[in-house]
Amino acid sequence: MTKDAATVFVVDDETSVRQALTELLSVFGYNVEAYPSAQGLLQSLDPHQVGCIVADVRMPGMDGIELVRELSRRDIANPVVVISGHADIAMAVAAIKAGAEDFIEKPIDDNKLVAAINRGLAHRFEQQQRQETIQDLRARFDRLTPREVQVFDLVVDGHTSASIGNLLKISPRTVESYRVPIMEKMGAASIAGLVRSAVRLGRLKP
Repeated sequence: MTKDAATVFVVDDETSVRQALTELLSVFGYNVEAYPSAQGLLQSLDPHQVGCIVADVRMPGMDGIELVRELSRRDIANPVVVISGHADIAMAVAAIKAGAEDFIEKPIDDNKLVAAINRGLAHRFEQQQRQETIQDLRARFDRLTPREVQVFDLVVDGHTSASIGNLLKISPRTVESYRVPIMEKMGAASIAGLVRSAVRLGRLKP
């Protein structure tokens, strides 16, 4: 993933701050969208759009900390870097507890802001990759027939072909004939790989 694949959303009620941050972040190569309020961001934000939000903590209406909480409530995973010109320890703690990626005081240090955005995007991209991997795994698992699912669960639970045959009232040779397409459909090169897939799918407790 690159910066071009994500957007930095700047949310600040002060026009001069929005303009300054937009210019700064554009120079660093980010796509930038600026909003004068948290409500404005929420109205136009695509929940599936990958990005990082830079929001002032003190704004009319919904403040930066309330925005962090609302994003969490809506299950929007984009990280939030909270900025403030009136920072204090209690406010910083509240922001982090709410789920903010970082808390930066004004006047903003360019390097600190960019570093915080990059950390947030790295976490977001990692999370997205995990989600995509799980989705692919679930799609693969959904291709298994009901009988293959039975064999899959017994294989990852440690049963031998003979044991599975006894449990399902089929021959060990028939069990083996199911194991081959299971491995292929799941993209597993070994039983260990199949076990890892079962754990990630929640079908086997580690």
